[in-house]
Amino acid sequence: MEGNGLIAPLSQVATGDWRELDRVCTDVAHLLLDAGKEPPFDVRSADFAADPYLLCADRYWRVRLLRQPSVRTAAACAAWLDRHLREAEDGTGHAHRAQVEQSWALGYAVITRDSVESAAEIAEARLELGGSADVASFAALYHAGKLRAGLRFDDLHHFLESSPLVLAAGPRRAEPVFTALRAFAAFGSRSLTVEYATDLLNHAWYSGPRSMPTTDVCLHALAAAVPFDGQAELLRDRAREAATQWPENHLFVFRLASGLSLCGEHDAALEAMDLALALLPAQREPRNLREIHEQHLAKREAIQEARQLAKQRAGVERQWIERARSYRRARARLRLATTPLICTAIVAAAAMALITHLLLPQASGGDALPVSERMGLILGQGAALLGFSGALLVGSWLLLRYRGRAPGSADHAEPPDGRALGSGPEQTA
Repeated sequence: MEGNGLIAPLSQVATGDWRELDRVCTDVAHLLLDAGKEPPFDVRSADFAADPYLLCADRYWRVRLLRQPSVRTAAACAAWLDRHLREAEDGTGHAHRAQVEQSWALGYAVITRDSVESAAEIAEARLELGGSADVASFAALYHAGKLRAGLRFDDLHHFLESSPLVLAAGPRRAEPVFTALRAFAAFGSRSLTVEYATDLLNHAWYSGPRSMPTTDVCLHALAAAVPFDGQAELLRDRAREAATQWPENHLFVFRLASGLSLCGEHDAALEAMDLALALLPAQREPRNLREIHEQHLAKREAIQEARQLAKQRAGVERQWIERARSYRRARARLRLATTPLICTAIVAAAAMALITHLLLPQASGGDALPVSERMGLILGQGAALLGFSGALLVGSWLLLRYRGRAPGSADHAEPPDGRALGSGPEQTA
């Protein structure tokens, strides 16, 4: 086969040294590109960690798409896969094929996300693709992956629902990975409901065997969604399930750490984040290892800050609760001590006033007044004093009565940021 001399190093490279493996595969890929030849070998596994032929083909198409990031190049890649991607030797069959196709299409989309083609360019390219549903499916995934990487939710929704390229994929557009992308668009769109997005997510998650790329899209959808009730718990639970199924995948553990942090479980989030960092050296992508490592470190620092803020918040809340309790106790003591004193003073004042008015007419020659007028005067003054005393008693009771936790009272005091006491810890990403 033409080009066999160029690929001879692939059969000799040691698969145990992944740096050397990556170097040899990259060198062979560039030799094929410089010679204007596509990889002449078949791919029979989805082992991105140790299969030199899969890695070489991956490096080859990665460079081609970086040079020409278009749907046409993606279609050429899909056509090559259709000719050279064979059934896996371990019998995994369709799952093996889906893993390679989806990993390539969505992975290449991320590194070329800055070059999104217009709808007119997509429609024009569609006319050149022929009638292969597999080729159209791969090209559609590639373009949808660009929109996903750029967080263009509404554009992604429109593309998946109406693009001729997606329609050309035929029954393959009903596969879980396409449903996961629809869920991603729905969660990020402000014109679609959370219920609709959740239904799509559940369908992608539970319908048949779920590939690793499909799982990644689902978790990314929850992480990038417009905030909604239950988002943190849903992300945490789904990420935990994914990390259990693929414990070596640092990205799923990273998503788990994010979900735990959003739920306020900062200690568990730190533990998960440390595990994600520990898993990084095992991944076989040295080109973006540094970028991913910095991203993970930034997330770990954010979790630590959220944990510290939560501790400070809890301390402030305890102080305010204790102050409110102290105020209630002091007010109760004041009420118990003040009410009897005021009542005694009022009754004493009324009694003294009544006695004074009874004796005053006699001391001032009041005998000249008729008895009926004098009694009327005394009774009128007594009634006025009793009414005044009653008003003072009622007013004192109203002022000093226990008002409960009425808004604006000290019992309902709030911390400096205005959040009511007793609420849970802050949800910090």
